[in-house]
Formats: sequence, C-alpha cells, structure tokens
Amino acid sequence: NTLLPFFGGACVDRVGSSRSLVSFGFLTLAGQILVSVGGFARSWPIMLAGRFIYGLGGENICVACSTVLNEWFDGGEVALAFAISLATGRLGSVLNNIVSPGVSNTISTGAALSVGALINFIALSASIAIGYVEKRERKRSSRRAISDMLNVSLLAEADMEEEPEDNSVSGAGISDRSFISDKLEGINIVGEDTTHYFDDDDDDDRIHLSSACSFGPLFWLLSLSCMVVYGCVLPFNNVASGLLLERNYFKDSRDCTLQYPDRCTAGTLMQTYSDDNSNPATNSDGALCPGRNYAPTLPTRLNITRNENSTDEEATWGRQSYIYSSLKPRDIDCGDPFWSEACTADYCAKQSKATITAGRVMSIPYTISAILSPLIGFCVDKIGGRAVISTLASIMLIAVHTALALRTDSPVLPLVGQGCAYSLYAAVIWPSVPLTVRSNLVGTAFGTIMAVQNLGLSLFPVVIAAIHDRNGGRYLPSVEFFFVACAIIGSFSGLLLNVVDCCRSGEQKGKLNRRKPRTATTGMITSGGSVGGVLDLDISSLVSHSTTL
Repeated sequence: NTLLPFFGGACVDRVGSSRSLVSFGFLTLAGQILVSVGGFARSWPIMLAGRFIYGLGGENICVACSTVLNEWFDGGEVALAFAISLATGRLGSVLNNIVSPGVSNTISTGAALSVGALINFIALSASIAIGYVEKRERKRSSRRAISDMLNVSLLAEADMEEEPEDNSVSGAGISDRSFISDKLEGINIVGEDTTHYFDDDDDDDRIHLSSACSFGPLFWLLSLSCMVVYGCVLPFNNVASGLLLERNYFKDSRDCTLQYPDRCTAGTLMQTYSDDNSNPATNSDGALCPGRNYAPTLPTRLNITRNENSTDEEATWGRQSYIYSSLKPRDIDCGDPFWSEACTADYCAKQSKATITAGRVMSIPYTISAILSPLIGFCVDKIGGRAVISTLASIMLIAVHTALALRTDSPVLPLVGQGCAYSLYAAVIWPSVPLTVRSNLVGTAFGTIMAVQNLGLSLFPVVIAAIHDRNGGRYLPSVEFFFVACAIIGSFSGLLLNVVDCCRSGEQKGKLNRRKPRTATTGMITSGGSVGGVLDLDISSLVSHSTTL
C-alpha cells in the first residue's frame, strides 16, 4: 500500500480515471470473492491470496476516485465533493463495524465476508455507471463544441463575403478556419477524443513514474503535512481504545492489594478458598478499592492446575495449568473461561463494560467528521484559505493531544477537537493537490501523496509500539507526546506552505488560499484528462456521485 498508489496514479494519468476506476473495481471484487471463499473453506492461503489481489486495487481505487472528483467538480464545488466523499466513507466504516460482527455472530464469518463481496459488486457497478455517464457527457459536449465551431466558421466566412478586400478580416477568417480544422482533427463525432492527450513529440507532457520528480516544493510540503497530520489521526484511532481505558475507564489500581494475593478474585474457584466467596482489595488507608473506572485488583501470583478428572466447567479452560510468579494484566485472556468465569470474573466483566464505553467515546471524531465535512467543504469552496485552514487544524491537534497527555478529566472535549481538526484538514488537503501540479499529472500527484501518507501510516505504528513497550506497557504520556510532535511538524509545514504559496509569482501567487471560481466548462473541449472539464454537472449530481464513490 505504500508503493502501489504511486504506480496507480501514473496508470490513472495514462489510461484515464474512469477506466482505471473500473479496472481497480474488478480487482477488489475478485479479491473479496476469494477472501469469502477462503472464509467458508477456512483456508488461510485462499484468504491471503484474496487479500493480495484486493490490495492491488484497494488503494489505487482511492486514487482514481480522487481524480474523478477533481475532474467532474473542477471549479467551485471540488472541496464540497471531496468532503461528501470523505463523510460517506466514514459512515461506511461505521456501518461495517455494526453489520459485520452481527452477521458473523448470527450466521458465520464467511457470510460476513460475503456481505463485503456484495458491497464490492455494488461499487463496481457504480464505477461502470460513472464510465457510462462520462462517455455520454463527452459525446454531448463534443457535438456542442463542433456546432459552436461551425457557427464561428460560418460567421467568419459571411464577414469575408461582405468585405472581401479587407486583408485583416480575410486573415482572421483563414486563422479561424485553421483553428477549427485543428480542433476537428482530434474529435470524433460520436464523442471519442482521438487526439493523444500527451503528444509523443513533447517530452514535457509524457507521463512517466519519474514525473513525480518534477513536482515543486509546494506539493512536497503538502505531502509532508499530510503524512504527519494523518499520523495524528489514524494511528491514534488504532490505539485509542487502549489509551482511553488506561486514561479514563479502566485505570490501574496500583495502590490496592488483595487480602489473599495468591488467590483468585471472583468466579467459581472462589468457593475453594472461602465461604463468603470474596477476596477484597484495600488501599494503604484500609479503604476498599478499586473505585469507579478503576480495574479490579489482580492476584500477584497463581499456581492452579486442572485435575485429571476435571469437571465439565474445567474442561472448557484453554490450558492445563496456570502458573505465574508475577501476574500481569497482559497475561489475562478474557476469552479463556478460566479467567472470565472461574478466577477473575470481576476483572473481565468490568473490562468488557469499559471497552464498550471507550468504543463509543472514540467514535466521536469520525462522527463529527461525517457531520461537519460537507459543511466545511462548502465553506472552503466559497472563501478559500486552504493553506491557512490546514495550519489551523495542525495547531488544534497540538492542543488536543497535549490535553490527552497531561490531563485526566473527560476525554470528550479533546476528541471533539480531534474531530473538528480532522474535518478541517481533510476538507482542504485533497482539493489542494491539483493546485500544486500540472493538470495532466493530477493522478500521479494523488498516487504520490497517498504513497507518502501510507509510508507514515506504516512506520508510525511501529514507533508507537516501541514507545509503548519502552514505557512499561503504558500509552500515557509518551505516546501522546509523539502525536504532539507530529502535530508540531504539521504546523511548521503548514506555515511554510503559506509562505511558499505567497512567494510564487504571477497568477500562481496565493493560489492555495484563493477561492477557486466555478469553471465555465459547458461546450468546451480540453485536453487535461479523461473528462477534461467538459461535464456540466449540478449539485444533485454531486450528492449522488459522491455517495456512489
């Protein structure tokens, strides 16, 4: 996933975004079908082969989707289009988290994977529909353009007949006919553009993988910002459940000790130890503990072996013996009935409840992003300020992760801030990419920036795991300080982005922060991409196509 978007972007620029979308859709569907077959057959090799095929199209289809959005909504609605696409994707993730476990628990894992194959089939059908709509619009626009050109030619010839001795008018008429002739050579009446978009004699217009080397400092600053800012969001979501448990909902009760440190705390084995079925924990003051939102105290050591003539309940245990000279929380496996029913039932029950609570709270950023992204995208289209907003989002993330690292109160407010910062950033980062490169390299640019993003998303979890282990199995505060450092780098890259953008010359000066006007594309023929700006789409099309993507 780190390298594939780079090649996928070049492919999109070469063969067109709609064709690439369909091709990558076939790969994802074929891969998911294999995964489903492997799920029913309980075959890891088949499932891994399916995931490999799926991966060939999975990231690249995002590149193609981004390019389609940029082409179809190039002008005053591009940020809104990207924002709606982002919100739809987030809602899809939430829906998947709800539906897949339900189908898996009710029917089977293979059935849940088959639902994924069905969704991929719908996505492929939508990709084919996008290609059909694009082809139809190209035909209509080509015919309109030819008609307009013929009208201009007829008017020019009429002027020549009226003033045959006027050399300047005659020259203009010849120039008009020559111009129209050149244009008509590249247009097929049925709508297929037979002109090669990138002339073989023009080295500057060729699409090669090395084209990424021609990108300017503005693009690479945008890529750096994307890598570190998304590094504050997506890797955080991966560890958010454990971090919130440690910080708020399942805190370590280190000051508490059990009355019998080498005995179980709750469950069926407690009857072996005492008649009152209890092993209370107290703190240094003699008060009972733990309190609310604290993890029950665990035994410090255990030495329990299952009998040869074990009961039906003991037969469900995952192991023959449980011998620990120093029991740690990571040793507890609540999927094993020994821990969840026999020995530490209180610990597993409270952990399950706390995990559910943490899961609900950690969904706040995505929920806010799904709600706010379209509104923010609409505002960005109207007022501009992309580089400024990206910098503001990075500064907000500094405050968010500093609060999570140093404070112990409710995480709701910081996570609301995370959701707002993510919404702001995502609404401006992707529409900014086409503004930093030539129009015929937009697909390569999207592929490159996604490759840079995925490089960070593959490295950051390794760094976070190393920090977690070095910190004695704890996330706070070291892991949060890592996110703060990423946000600081994102803020500095955002400031440099504004400086470089303002220092450019001519019409390029301040382009990232300017409001992008609606492009008047009706009836025009351009050569910048597979759609080339010839589509005349309204706001209802924006909603339907973004939802489809």
